Amino acid sequence: MKILENVMANKNLVFTEASSGTTIPLEVLSGSLGLNPAEKGLLFLYNDNQLPGIEVLLNFYGTAHTIAILGQKLHSEFKDRIEAEYRPKYIFDPLREEIPGYSMKKLSDTISIFMKDDYQDEVNIHPEIKILLSTSGTTGIPKLVKLSDENLYQNAISILQYMPILESDVVPLNVPINFVYGFSIFTTNCMRAGRIVCSDKDIMQKAFWDEMEEYGYSTLGGVPYLYENLNRIGFFRKDSPSIRYFTHTGGVINAELRKTIFSYCHEFGKDFFAQYGQTEAGGRMAYLTTDGLLEEETSIGTPVKGGNFSIDPDTDELLFSHSSIFGGYANTLADLATYEQSSVLHTGDTARKGPNGIYYITGRIKRIMKLFGIRLNLDEVEFILKNELKGNTFVCLNSNDKKIVVLYDNPDVDPQVITETIKNKLRINPQYVRTERIESFPLSQNGKINYPLLQNLQHENI
Repeated sequence: MKILENVMANKNLVFTEASSGTTIPLEVLSGSLGLNPAEKGLLFLYNDNQLPGIEVLLNFYGTAHTIAILGQKLHSEFKDRIEAEYRPKYIFDPLREEIPGYSMKKLSDTISIFMKDDYQDEVNIHPEIKILLSTSGTTGIPKLVKLSDENLYQNAISILQYMPILESDVVPLNVPINFVYGFSIFTTNCMRAGRIVCSDKDIMQKAFWDEMEEYGYSTLGGVPYLYENLNRIGFFRKDSPSIRYFTHTGGVINAELRKTIFSYCHEFGKDFFAQYGQTEAGGRMAYLTTDGLLEEETSIGTPVKGGNFSIDPDTDELLFSHSSIFGGYANTLADLATYEQSSVLHTGDTARKGPNGIYYITGRIKRIMKLFGIRLNLDEVEFILKNELKGNTFVCLNSNDKKIVVLYDNPDVDPQVITETIKNKLRINPQYVRTERIESFPLSQNGKINYPLLQNLQHENI
C-alpha cells in the first residue's frame, strides 16, 4: 500500500489532539489496534477530524478492508439508510452508544468500534477499492466514489511536486478528511510534515485561533467561503507569522479577494496555491501559484504533473486524464464488486484554454439556464456580483427559466443595487430578477455552499 508505506517513511511525524494536547508518534499510532492485516470487509468511519478517528483510519488502512469515510454529523436517518444499504462489517461512530444489529468491540483502552452481529460476506469487494468518499449531499443515499490506493498515491505524488511542505510544518486538519480535499491534505502532509493537529474547530470559533497560536500552524486550507470569511474578520490586514502558505479548492475566489490575498502574500512573504479538483480524481487536478491570483478569477492554472486537460469541441466540457482517476461510483452494496477505471474524467465544467496555457472555467453544464431563450451562465452572474459588490457572497439560482434568484447574507447590501448591476452588466430587466436575503448560507459536509439544498428550497417556495 503505497500511501501507508510513504507515510510510515516519515519517521518524525507526530499527531496531536488539539483539545487535550495529547501527542502520539506515528509509529505508535499506526499499529496501536493490533488488527489482522489479511482481514477484509467494509468499515464505515464517521469522521470528526479528532485523533481517535485518525487512529482508526491509519490502522484499518493497513489491512485489506475498504474504508468509507463519512461526516460524523450526518443526520441519524441518513446513517440508518446508508448502513441498511451497505451493511458494513464495522462502524466507527463515537456519537452513538448503540446501533441495532451491532455489538460494541473494544480495540484498545481508548478506541471502541461497532461490529456487525452474524456478519456475512454478501459481496466480494473488489480489492482495488480502498477508500469510498461521498460526492456531496446530506440527504438520501449519495453516490460513493471508488478510489484505490494507487489513485490516492498518484494524486499525492503529483501534489508534492509543487507543494512546499517541510518536515518542520505543523498542519491543522481544519478541512474534514471525509472531503477529498481534506483527505488529500492529510495524506500529503503525513508524507512530509512534522506534526498533524487533529481539531474539529473552524475559523469562526475563538478556539481555532487559540489552537493556532498554541501550535503555530504552518498552513491553512479551505474553500472560497473560508477565505471570504477570513477577509470579513480582517485576517488579511496583519501578519500571522507561523503561516508559510495557504491552499484553496472547491470553487472560484472572486477577483477583488484574489487581489487582497495577493497583496497580503507579497507583503508578508506567504505562498498561496489556488487549486482545482474533484473527488473523482482523488483530489487536486490543477493549480496556480501566488502570482497566478492576478489572472482572471476563473483561472485554474495548469494540470498537476502527470495530468492532462482537453476540451470537448462540441460541449466545451473540460476533460482530465491522470492515473488518479477513480474506478466508478457505488450506489449499492453490489457496486462494490467492480472497479472500472476510465482513461478520461468528464468534469461537468465548461472551460477554455488561454494563449498562456492556463485553463479557465466558464461554468457548470448544469448551471446554465435559458431566460426567455437567452442562454445564461449563473456562475458568471455570481462572478459579476461578487466583483461589483466587493467582499460579499452571492448565490444565483434558476427559477424555472423565468427568473434569476439572487441570495445574499449581508444585511447592508441594497437589493436594488443587485438588480441594477445585473441590468447594467447583462441587460436583463429587473422584473426577471428576484433577490432574497438569508441569515446564512447552508454548507454541505465538505464546507461548500449547499447549492442543491438552496435550489430545492426555492422550488418549495414557488
